[in-house]
Amino acid sequence: MKILAIESSAQVASIALVEDNTLLGEFTTNFKMTHSQTLLPLLDSLVKFLDVDVKAIDVIAVAAGPGSFTGLRIGGASAKGLAQAIGGKIFPVSTTLAMAYSLYGYNGYICPIMDARRNQVYTGIYKIDKTGIEDIVKEQAISLDELIKKISHLDKPVIFMGDGVKVHKKALEESLDNIEFAPSNLSIQRASSLAAVSYELMSKGIKPIAAEDFKLNYLRKSQAEREREERLKNSDN
Repeated sequence: MKILAIESSAQVASIALVEDNTLLGEFTTNFKMTHSQTLLPLLDSLVKFLDVDVKAIDVIAVAAGPGSFTGLRIGGASAKGLAQAIGGKIFPVSTTLAMAYSLYGYNGYICPIMDARRNQVYTGIYKIDKTGIEDIVKEQAISLDELIKKISHLDKPVIFMGDGVKVHKKALEESLDNIEFAPSNLSIQRASSLAAVSYELMSKGIKPIAAEDFKLNYLRKSQAEREREERLKNSDN
């Protein structure tokens, strides 16, 4: 089985191709370019470099959210368009779960934090080892204060990862003990981790879905929607 993974939930753009449980190739950038500029060129370069016909791809794994509304939409549209073109299926994966998978085997809890602005983060808390994946706290958008409260009750070390670390590291260090931070090479979103999660979950019987059934999981309304609702609320008062 060939799995193409597409990750575009934040600034990182990443494409990976996995055959069964073997990574064939991965291209990842972490630069301020729009995903409309990067994703398809990365995909085109990867399949050409590996000399793979896109029609040989069986499943397209895609970061389904949470994350950047624009990034998710571009990644989701790319996955749906490609799946429909080649007659393939889509396997949606939680962004935070796929991030946590990069730290598979960590002896404690893994907490990805993606900056959601306004002192909020997209997050989840996971334990991932040879027994499988356990979500201690399901993916959600919460304030940093709420997250700190949840973590303060845990009985094992917690490692943080993601772009939210840069924003909130000082507050986490001042509020919590027994925590650490992932090194830069393991802290960002990676399409290879997305593919690995997909492979494991499919091996346990979870099926990919048709392209027309795929939906993104934003977790909250976009800033534009929130601002519109606020304007309407104020106009009614």
